[in-house]
Amino acid sequence: MSRLAALPVQATGDQMTSPATAQDRERSRLRVLLLVSDLEDYTIAFANGLAHHADVILAVPRRQYAALAGWMDPGVDLRLLDWPRHRSPANIGLIAGLWRLVRRERPDVIHLLSNNTLWLNLVAPFWRGIPVVTTVHDVTLHPGDRETATLPAWAPRLMARQSAHIVVHGDGLKAHAVKVFGKDGRAVHVLPHPAMPRYALLAEREGLRRRSDGTFRVLMFGRIFAYKGLDLLVRAESLLRDMPDLRIVVAGRGDDPMTMRDRMGDPTRYDIRHRFILDQEVAQLFLDADIVVLPYSEASQSGVLHLAGTFGRPVIATDVGEVGPAVRDHDLGLVVPVADAQALASAIRRLAGDATLRGKLGQRAHNWAQGDNSPQAVGARSACLYRSIIDGGTAS
Repeated sequence: MSRLAALPVQATGDQMTSPATAQDRERSRLRVLLLVSDLEDYTIAFANGLAHHADVILAVPRRQYAALAGWMDPGVDLRLLDWPRHRSPANIGLIAGLWRLVRRERPDVIHLLSNNTLWLNLVAPFWRGIPVVTTVHDVTLHPGDRETATLPAWAPRLMARQSAHIVVHGDGLKAHAVKVFGKDGRAVHVLPHPAMPRYALLAEREGLRRRSDGTFRVLMFGRIFAYKGLDLLVRAESLLRDMPDLRIVVAGRGDDPMTMRDRMGDPTRYDIRHRFILDQEVAQLFLDADIVVLPYSEASQSGVLHLAGTFGRPVIATDVGEVGPAVRDHDLGLVVPVADAQALASAIRRLAGDATLRGKLGQRAHNWAQGDNSPQAVGARSACLYRSIIDGGTAS
């Protein structure tokens, strides 16, 4: 069970004290304050992994995280905040409360797990005595991403620019971030996106089992926006008329997949779940899938990739951002060119006809999720990065 402390945010006129001294750090473990307002699955995996290597305080919105508290590692000191939505002037109270939290807890490092914040831009200047690290998941906004676009475009850029250090999820993103945010390359660091085992653990806890109806199930999961490439999957499906047992499952909120009905080869082969998917259904979808497709037209990285691995599911991904390199480097599935429907169709047909290959790729994905890409492994790398930053090093 997590150590919960509901923190009432309130203003204070006191001056913020200095961060822990080097002598203090020698007497105790690294102390890290994590802040984020969204990205629940990523945050849980990252915080739980880091808790094996540092003292972790995780300050997050009550409305999103209260129901998820049971998934936190006992080493995570969870603080549930009254965190208003970004248009609310009540954020002034949040800022005051966070300022007081930092003053009281004296962390060695403050790590914002996303730059998609607005009001934290106002409090960051008051943390000058403490290294501020911000993770930038997407250096530029994805085409058609209506959810992220609700935030003023200047806000995530400003958060990244005024942070002392930036974390991205790959070398290509690092080069892009240096250019976009005008950062010294020594202040931009690469940490992998950790595997997200919560749903696989839920499946195990609930005794869920794979269900098979004799079809070959291809799963596309997540927020279905223009850049996710549903149109490419539909075009590929229309080329697979020789696969009568093919089943295409599209699950998640966003654009309505049925607007593409006229382009589908056989609409009856589709299982469309155009809505928010609850946790147990997510687990069942990945259990039932034979493969997971990531047919993106543009992307930085993919949380779905790091979810599929925990279920041992091979993927077919387009060669975009850090997605293609991750799949290739760790042999997690097949990589196809962007916008090439014939290549995607051929990859689906290849994996459908080769159960041995699917098994090998799935086992490698599972090993990756439990090994080099596990939350604990990423947490160890994160702790090393923090110590290098505190000591004035340039680890990247």
